[in-house]
Amino acid sequence: MRLLIVTDAWAPQVNGVVRTLSTVAARLQALGDTVEVIGPDRFRTLPMPGYLEIRLALLPARALRGMVDAYRPTAVHIATEGPLGMAMRSLCLQRRWPFTTSFHTKFPEYLQARTGLPPRFAWAWLRRFHEAGNGTFAATPSLRAELAARGFTKIRPWTRGVDLAQFALEPREAWAGLPRPVFLYAGRVAVEKNIGAFLALDLPGSKVVVGDGPQRAALARRFPAAHFAGWQQGADLARCYAGADVSVFPSRTDTFGLVILEAMACGTPVAAYPVTGPLDVIPGSGAGVVNEDLRAAALAALGCERAAARRHAERYSWEGCAAGFRRQLVPIG
Repeated sequence: MRLLIVTDAWAPQVNGVVRTLSTVAARLQALGDTVEVIGPDRFRTLPMPGYLEIRLALLPARALRGMVDAYRPTAVHIATEGPLGMAMRSLCLQRRWPFTTSFHTKFPEYLQARTGLPPRFAWAWLRRFHEAGNGTFAATPSLRAELAARGFTKIRPWTRGVDLAQFALEPREAWAGLPRPVFLYAGRVAVEKNIGAFLALDLPGSKVVVGDGPQRAALARRFPAAHFAGWQQGADLARCYAGADVSVFPSRTDTFGLVILEAMACGTPVAAYPVTGPLDVIPGSGAGVVNEDLRAAALAALGCERAAARRHAERYSWEGCAAGFRRQLVPIG
């Protein structure tokens, strides 16, 4: 198979979409497939309004067409709904090529959080975008149910994975100088992540934020007692998780949350709201707690066994994720 993945989210961005796509591409290549990823790094770009760290391809259609013709794919997957995703969708429709898409981000809720725009308009556009393809991959049962309720008809299941070798129970020396317990948030520091809800909680011990983004400076001023550690990757990120007592996931708009699995793989239980992602992964696992009262969830998660969190994470593998992805691709011709 000569698979083409087109995505507006790609390196040097650091987020769950990039980690998922890059890992799946590498796994498929290791199994013998040829995989080409076309991202914004190949084009002239402009910063995304309100999120300058994210660069969007500027008028990519002509250059994209040349890259596609040179590569000659036998299957196409469009991962995002940005300028590159829209250009590739148009090209596929022009050539009557089948393609699949994936639903990674609840942009309607993000736009509402940033601009106040009613979500129904964005949902209508997203439905039109994805329904033109031959299948929309969605990570969790609750997300698939929501998409179906909003009129999506070609939904396909595609779970996520975690690197169980990189994210491990030990060592636990991170945050040794901070008062215990340590409650940790990891991820982008942006308004849609609802980090302020975590930092405003009345909790014992210390609060740590691992990550960066447009809201970091404002949150650091508002919550001077919190510790902001910036971006961490690889073994450093794993040590951050393993050294914490609870990982708090305050987002209400994510579609999965890879950081949930990463924390659990390091033995750190997760506290979250009962929303898409946490609601699909945590209940009944012994690896964390979901509650509309996030403070209650965080305190209750202190009682979870770290070994139980690790065991639950071991149910998710990148091998299974990549296999499920490949199985549902639609060949051209």
